[in-house]
Amino acid sequence: MPLWFRTFLKLTPVVAGTSLVAVIGLIIFHELVPYSDLQGSSDSVGNYLQTVGGIYAVLLAFIVFVVWGQFNDARTYVEREATALVDLHRIVSGLPSPTRDEIQKELRGYCDAVLADEWRAMAKGDEATIERIGLRLEHVWVAIHGCEPCSECQHTIYGEVLSQFNDLSDVRTSRLSASRAKIPTTMRILLYAGAFIVIGSMYLMAFDKLWLHATVTAALAGAVSHILFLIVDLDNAFSGNLQVDKAPFERARKAFAREHHQVEASAAA
Repeated sequence: MPLWFRTFLKLTPVVAGTSLVAVIGLIIFHELVPYSDLQGSSDSVGNYLQTVGGIYAVLLAFIVFVVWGQFNDARTYVEREATALVDLHRIVSGLPSPTRDEIQKELRGYCDAVLADEWRAMAKGDEATIERIGLRLEHVWVAIHGCEPCSECQHTIYGEVLSQFNDLSDVRTSRLSASRAKIPTTMRILLYAGAFIVIGSMYLMAFDKLWLHATVTAALAGAVSHILFLIVDLDNAFSGNLQVDKAPFERARKAFAREHHQVEASAAA
């Protein structure tokens, strides 16, 4: 099922349901409050709604900007980590055989574990699983630390391996930090309370026809709920509908397989 269609299926009930609830609330409000009571204060309510709506619109725009930036950062970290993984796997080919084989084996295992378990662990906040997978890089470090270069060329390669491993560790830390970054609870309360206030304030406006009042209120409620849905989705970079793709790590795994087959073919020749 395409991503856009899955998102549409989840978004539509949220937007439609919010609009429907807003209209039902408006109808109940009109039954309790006479139209004449609203007509006299329509101008004052309009000025109030313009001010409150403007403040809330700025808040929504700021939050969308922040979570979109965090989402793109997370995506960049994933790309960089997968690239560092492939580079390290390739560079260690120049080290002595026992160390090379051990490091490459652990790197392939780490890549498989990230794809199989760590994505789900990041979505659920499963720190135990994340720590267990991180230990695979510790095994890589132990293998690198135990390496004894035999030539000047291998000494140069060894220095590059150390640098590349540090880059890999740093970008993994950045990816995990991005998965833990969430909108604070107080900010969430402000977002939802602001939505309730802005949509509820529409009830105080005086429209000659109820159907027109209901249409405007439903449109506002639907637009606000759509933006809030987007904010929540982007805030969950590794579990939302628009979650960061695993494709870079899947490409890394394919690159490992190609290198392994090339080595076997060279050995056979």
